[in-house]
Amino acid sequence: MGRGMGRAVTMPERDEPTGALVRPYAVTRGRTRPKLEIALEALVETTVRGRSTGPGRGGSEHQYIAAMCDGGRVQSLAEIAARMQLPLGVARVIVADMAHDGLVAVYEPTSLEDETDAVGTDLLERVLSGLRRL
Repeated sequence: MGRGMGRAVTMPERDEPTGALVRPYAVTRGRTRPKLEIALEALVETTVRGRSTGPGRGGSEHQYIAAMCDGGRVQSLAEIAARMQLPLGVARVIVADMAHDGLVAVYEPTSLEDETDAVGTDLLERVLSGLRRL
């Protein structure tokens, strides 16, 4: 290089989206509402139909969830979202689709309002009373 010419300056490339934020919603085809409501702590287990579904059906996310929740390894919706590194809403839509198609079974938690067991209620009242005494 001659004396009058400076060093070539390279312009930093523009920050282009990597697809990390766009891709999850592409998986759900832009849907943000699940076909059925699933609680954060609901447990998910692969069904017989989900085990027998071959590769190529449902996409890699479906296959990953089916493998993760198979063989007695039930996972909560929150665990699935965390392990797949997906927003909770996206994981909820995918799992709801799978449940709708019979690929997974979803076990919703029972609430205390549904509890008719007087022994369970009595135990909770004693625990609460003990905590108040502390």
